[in-house]
Amino acid sequence: MTAIEGTFLVTHADDTSATLRNVADSQVLTLSDNPGVEAGEVVEGTVEPEPPMEVTYTVTDVDDRRRIPVEEVDLAPTTQATDVAADQAPGELTTVERAGEGEIHVLTVPEAETAAAAADVVEDEATVSRAARLGVDRVEVRTTDGVVSVRYLPD
Repeated sequence: MTAIEGTFLVTHADDTSATLRNVADSQVLTLSDNPGVEAGEVVEGTVEPEPPMEVTYTVTDVDDRRRIPVEEVDLAPTTQATDVAADQAPGELTTVERAGEGEIHVLTVPEAETAAAAADVVEDEATVSRAARLGVDRVEVRTTDGVVSVRYLPD
């Protein structure tokens, strides 16, 4: 096996080991030791398999480590997001490109489930994984009755 260079989400970490998930292909990599990472962090760098079995990995280079905050904000979705939602049935998702970096996801949900849907997005590690894959620095979740707007934004 060869070295893997990429962006990884730390899905588990304790004093002796850590588990990473490559955000590009979802490959799960178990580290034989913990180089000081914490669950929820995004690490850009290189990992290499450890001989002789090559079933665990070692971090050989770290280019960047960061956290990507995912927060529900007290703002309504933009007019663009509510217009997109108006054309969707409950349960549908539309991805909209942003003018700059990132993207916007517009989800329609039953009105009574708006708060729960927003909380699910905030707590889902897939949200952080997608943000890391997009190369953005923060995620903003906005809601109004029946609409959840997830904004993947640069700093």
